[in-house]
Amino acid sequence: MQRDFSELEQEAKNAIKTAQTPKELEAVLRLYTGKEGKITREIQAIPTLAVSERAEAGSALNTAKIQIAKAYAERQDELKQRAQKESGAEEFLDVTAPGKKIEYGSLHPLTLVQRVCGEIFGSMGFSIAQGPEIETEWYNFDALNIPADHPARDMWDTFWLKSEEAKSQRPKTKNPRFLLRTHTSPVQIRYLETHTPPVRIIAPGRVFRYEATDANHQINFYQLEGLVVDKDISVANFSAIIQEFFKRFFGFPVTVRLRPSYFPFTEPSFEVDMTCVVCKGKGCASCSHSGWLEIMGAGMVHPRVFNATGVDPAKWQGFAFGIGLDRLAMMKYKINDIRLLYEGDLRFLRQF
Repeated sequence: MQRDFSELEQEAKNAIKTAQTPKELEAVLRLYTGKEGKITREIQAIPTLAVSERAEAGSALNTAKIQIAKAYAERQDELKQRAQKESGAEEFLDVTAPGKKIEYGSLHPLTLVQRVCGEIFGSMGFSIAQGPEIETEWYNFDALNIPADHPARDMWDTFWLKSEEAKSQRPKTKNPRFLLRTHTSPVQIRYLETHTPPVRIIAPGRVFRYEATDANHQINFYQLEGLVVDKDISVANFSAIIQEFFKRFFGFPVTVRLRPSYFPFTEPSFEVDMTCVVCKGKGCASCSHSGWLEIMGAGMVHPRVFNATGVDPAKWQGFAFGIGLDRLAMMKYKINDIRLLYEGDLRFLRQF
């Protein structure tokens, strides 16, 4: 019995040694120690032996199984090493070939536009001010001369908030109602409350409007507020500053014109037009063949806004303006749909 098992063990070792591939090696192992293997069948037959032979047979078969497994592991390592050597010999490494190009990220077009605006206005002495996106009714409307019964509130489709989170961020208790700010004008109120004129700031940031989304409108977009307050500030100062800004932003001279308009927080108020950046004022489809593009709203700060912030309107005067950063980006980069700025499509964003 012992001799027969030794022969079976040697037979298995010889088969393992002659296996040339991992697949052949696995087949040999299954042939001897698999569920239907030769060694397995001998183990299953032990109960049929005489009682005096069972212990000796079991020990011999167990030893054979261990030796076969050891031979299998050694041959497996040999085949792996051989495969690695053959692979290394076949693989050619050209050390003179250029490396793979590392793909870098890029700034979003709105970020690019905001940075350019900050640099241009910064060179003209403006500071950058910031404010919260969750605002109170006081800062967003009341302090800007838009009380609760004012019809001008219909101009701003507002997201009103009722959450405890909004209440916890309440900066002032003059009015307990909270909302997502509809413009960046509340920043000028906050700044005038804590700073003594003269003041020269811009306030870029995200604003929210409850309105339908299309190629020219979004429920959230970016706006840049501007404010200048001093003793001898006039509309002429505004016209000169904004014309210089457009010249630097677009890279060519731009003519600006002012049209009378109405905003509750400025008096007088005006809409600002500039020569079309597409046709340079000659007339095209982009400007409805008028040669002009409406670009922003502006005006001289209303005395009631000064009174709300503790600034003496008899001593100080100034102008404020608001412009959409999305609109600037669309004009500068010839983007025809505002939704492209918010979809996160890498095919679009990689162009910048």
